Amino acid sequence: MKEVIAIVRINMMNQTKQALTDAGIDAFFVHEAQGRGKGLANPRVLEGAGQGYEEAAALLGAKGQLYPKRMVTAVVKDNQVQDVVQAIIAVNRTGKPGDGKIFVAPLKDAVRVRTGEKGSKAIA
Repeated sequence: MKEVIAIVRINMMNQTKQALTDAGIDAFFVHEAQGRGKGLANPRVLEGAGQGYEEAAALLGAKGQLYPKRMVTAVVKDNQVQDVVQAIIAVNRTGKPGDGKIFVAPLKDAVRVRTGEKGSKAIA
């Protein structure tokens, strides 16, 4: 089993949901998120802005802002990972900064609370 975590633009959520469904993934989570990519921002200034210091936030300017995103998480069987990743890329790639990121992590186990099923049976 693998956990696929994708960070995507808000305006791409409907296409992303459809792409996952078309790839055979009907169960996934979506969370509101904020973030930013690499940039020329001083880490100490970022820390200050994160703590609510208005002066630090002002120093960051437009390039240091945190942008609203969506974090999509799906737990899939190993043989589904490539299809899921390709489906997410296909609908989110514009070629511009901010297209997002996809992370794939191994999962040791999963348990369905209702039945107690474990492993692949819990996510099927």
